[in-house]
Amino acid sequence: QVQLVESGGGLAQAGGSLRLSCAASRSIFSFNKMGWYRQAPGSQRELVATVTSSGSLNYSDSVKGRFTISRDNAKSTVYLQMNSLKPEDTAVYYCSALIITGREYTYWGQGTQVTVSS
Repeated sequence: QVQLVESGGGLAQAGGSLRLSCAASRSIFSFNKMGWYRQAPGSQRELVATVTSSGSLNYSDSVKGRFTISRDNAKSTVYLQMNSLKPEDTAVYYCSALIITGREYTYWGQGTQVTVSS
């Protein structure tokens, strides 16, 4: 079992920045992939950004160039630096972890609210 705890959400103005953190309950060194997803009211959960254990990055087109995902294995933490925020970035942001050991296991955090005002 893995617990993921997000923090860093809150209220920001358009054009501002926020940094989300996701702390795992154990070492993330072997986690195949970690990522951030978001869900706005009335919408499906969507990919924001992912980082693999080898350091490969993937971003949705809507955040490319504005958001940066990073992982610190020593601190068992994944970050999402969000710059140039837009009102459409308003959503609950969820951290996820994918572990493949014969089977695939996906874990989710409880989510953190990000609200961007215009």
